Amino acid sequence: MSAPKQQTLASSATLTGTSLHTGEAVTLTMKPAPVNHGIKFRRIDLDDQPFIDAHVSKVQTVERATTLAEGSVKVHTVEHVISALVGMGVDNAIIEMDANEPPIGDGSAQPFVECIKKAGIEEQDAYASIFEIREPIHLETKGGSIISIVPDKAFRVSCTQVGPDGRMTQFFSTEVTPETYEKEIAPARTFVFYEDVEPLLEKGLIKGGSLENAVVIKGDSVMSKEALRFTEEFARHKILDIIGDLMLSGKRFMGHVIAVKPGHGPNTEMAGKLAKLYAQTKSMVPAVQIPTGEGVMDNLEVQQVLPHRYPFLMVDRIVGFEGEMKCTGVKQVTINEPYFQGHFPGHPVMPGVLQVEAMAQVASIVLLRQPENQGKIGYFMSADKVKFRKPVMPGDTLFIESEVLKVRRNIGYAVCRCVVNGEVTSEGELKFALMT
Repeated sequence: MSAPKQQTLASSATLTGTSLHTGEAVTLTMKPAPVNHGIKFRRIDLDDQPFIDAHVSKVQTVERATTLAEGSVKVHTVEHVISALVGMGVDNAIIEMDANEPPIGDGSAQPFVECIKKAGIEEQDAYASIFEIREPIHLETKGGSIISIVPDKAFRVSCTQVGPDGRMTQFFSTEVTPETYEKEIAPARTFVFYEDVEPLLEKGLIKGGSLENAVVIKGDSVMSKEALRFTEEFARHKILDIIGDLMLSGKRFMGHVIAVKPGHGPNTEMAGKLAKLYAQTKSMVPAVQIPTGEGVMDNLEVQQVLPHRYPFLMVDRIVGFEGEMKCTGVKQVTINEPYFQGHFPGHPVMPGVLQVEAMAQVASIVLLRQPENQGKIGYFMSADKVKFRKPVMPGDTLFIESEVLKVRRNIGYAVCRCVVNGEVTSEGELKFALMT
């Protein structure tokens, strides 16, 4: 299968309507954009007609809708527009509006899909870069929302919608393609529970809201101008929101999104995790700058302190000491490591036990560099509370942080952890003896 090309709109198309929160008339125009432009909103009602990137770094609030902000300039309720563009395969577009919020339409993404079809979609002369999820990503909130993304060769979303007290619990799952999005997702309308929206109605905060642009659930009854469009319309609309919110990561991706009780807050939090993960894998540069000044031990100096040699020396250099009892070492993990031949063929992962050994070696250096301990060897006695949190793979730069908490005679106690790109991969409490 050939790699897909980036796509933009073939021409401009306009949509008019009423905004949800202010009830004011708004005109929205979708326009083509060059390659690698991404999706950007533009407030043409303001003097300088500023742009706002559709990116998680611009997310300001996520209460009942997703709001983007650039300084004092805001764009509210952006998720349906972004969802429609992503669902229909549009990578680059400018969304001009003469108000701070898109038209609510019928509460679905269908009006935006029709606007996109009116403008047409045009292939561009650049390949689309799609981020492939290689390891599971998980998010769980105190409110009970759970979102996981697991590896998949397509973009899929499975969603379980759970209302208050378990009301209106629904499930829907689909692969997201332009065809399935237009038919199965875009028509699903937004919905609200009456007890949640009643205070807003009393305060006049949703002046554009009506039974024509939202399904209202009161008790166990559904209040709507028309019948439900799908048996699982609420779960499908949650998928619509997930697609729009996750694209705020700034990157299309291949993976299976599994969501239970999602919302704009958890969705955009996961978008932030995706953006961070992509930035790390793209740069392949460690987040911590390796110092070269005083307090650093190069590899030859490390070998003067530790008796270990290839293939069991797990520290390339020491990059700094904090006081007398804490230091940080570095191990450049390359595909040439001998253990990758069998751990595992086709899926190289650094053995967890070697990460623990690296921690012990760095902890030993803290004590062995002291004059009274030179020439001794550090022997493992125990490893407690060891946890492995993320796999370490070829190309990673492993930072090994060790702090010796106490020394009794020749016995040392240390807390250690290994870190890659700012994320802990393993940690534990070590006990070792210094012997001659």
